[in-house]
Amino acid sequence: MSRQYYLLIDISLCQDCGACYLACKDEFYGNTFPGYSLPQARHRQKWISHPRKERGHGSLMDIFYKPGMCMHCANAPCAKADKQGAVKIRPDGIVLLDPELAKGRVELTKACPYEAVTWNEEWNVPQKCTLCAHLLDNGWKETRCAQICPTGAIKTLRLAAEERDALIRAEKLEVYRPELNTGPHVLYKNLHLFTKAFIAGSVAKTEGALTDCVEGAVVGLTREGGLVAETLTDNYGDFKFDGLEEDSGVYRLNIDAGQKGGTNIEVSLGKSVYLENISL
Repeated sequence: MSRQYYLLIDISLCQDCGACYLACKDEFYGNTFPGYSLPQARHRQKWISHPRKERGHGSLMDIFYKPGMCMHCANAPCAKADKQGAVKIRPDGIVLLDPELAKGRVELTKACPYEAVTWNEEWNVPQKCTLCAHLLDNGWKETRCAQICPTGAIKTLRLAAEERDALIRAEKLEVYRPELNTGPHVLYKNLHLFTKAFIAGSVAKTEGALTDCVEGAVVGLTREGGLVAETLTDNYGDFKFDGLEEDSGVYRLNIDAGQKGGTNIEVSLGKSVYLENISL
């Protein structure tokens, strides 16, 4: 049963500590690995990055990071753009740029839709994450980034197709930008925290001089007359609907707190929305 390498990245666990970047730089700066890579540039070159996403505002705001590197695509766009055999897709799923055949091939940096191929001016060569293939081929079980990650946000896996598919279902894994149909070998958990939007709010009831949070109110989210999701407010009166498409249009919130009353609110969703102090 043939097994291939994958990276599993949990967006919810990444703290942008930079440990993976430093481990990558430590491994490849100043070091040549024949057949795998020339030395990485000391400055102005990253083989792993951490773009940041801020969602919401005020007292309900979250910030997440998406570690990104070469996706080691089964249908690699860089391989399709290469006419000289510089891009090697190995049977174990690792995609390598031959350090000699790729020399001078600046056009390969433009072939990657994930912008994961960068240019090394010192060596006149395009470069990218090698998935630490020189280490894995020498018996290592993890890449340097996975080995060093203090929160366990990055994991190195070697799976058969059936095992991969079962893991995707069990962990609800996704690939970044699936519309590209590149077959990435980087799988993300909780990707919605970076790519999707939320509608959230806080429900309260004022009686006389006292304003108190409303716990247990039923909140329904509808769109075009159909129920999208339903939840209950917590003991702080808060609710949240996550995983919604950005710029997806108009939704309606139906809030029912029984004897404490209810209300309906129309929400136009562009980026994430936090509705503070919804009064019944």
